[in-house]
Amino acid sequence: MKQIPAWAIALTLVTLTGCTTAPPKDQSNLCNIYRQYPAWYKDSVAMQSRWGTPPHVAMAIMKQESSFVADALPPRAYLLWVIPWGRVSPSYGYAQAQPPAWKDFERSMGSSGSRDNFADTIMFIGWYAAGTQQQLGISKWDAYNQYLAYHEGRGGFSRNTYRAKPWLMQVARKVEQQSKTYGAQLNQCRGELESNRRSFWFF
Repeated sequence: MKQIPAWAIALTLVTLTGCTTAPPKDQSNLCNIYRQYPAWYKDSVAMQSRWGTPPHVAMAIMKQESSFVADALPPRAYLLWVIPWGRVSPSYGYAQAQPPAWKDFERSMGSSGSRDNFADTIMFIGWYAAGTQQQLGISKWDAYNQYLAYHEGRGGFSRNTYRAKPWLMQVARKVEQQSKTYGAQLNQCRGELESNRRSFWFF
């Protein structure tokens, strides 16, 4: 069997790495995020059309979970505070989705997806928020409680586990404020984004 040259392997790895979408340059402005990545706006609209979850709520959750890093991983766990011992959880990707929830999502969609694919992930967040509204009665526009249920799981939210985590409630308020900011920004540029989206599909 012919051995593959080392340079070919290296080139392949560089190419694959280059396929990962870089995080948006201006994460503070949803309009600029969608201007940089028009396909993300298209995917967000598709998500809202299917699940009814507002894009600004889903994007605020995603920003908190991964800062839009496609292959984001949770922090490392340490044994005796010094020895690396895996990760604190198996969550991964844009949404830091846990494997069981992701499997439920794939079954619901009737197809497989990838946690480091934006289109799949924004759909996952929209799906989860819709399920939370159905099961717990939390509005899909309520970023604060939606985030708490997203972080703790719906069962944990029902048991009020977040009340023992003041830091988590502070994070949820941060997500809520980010959602409001994103929503106000989106209202200002939606016409522009819609025009660009129609032009994109025309060509």
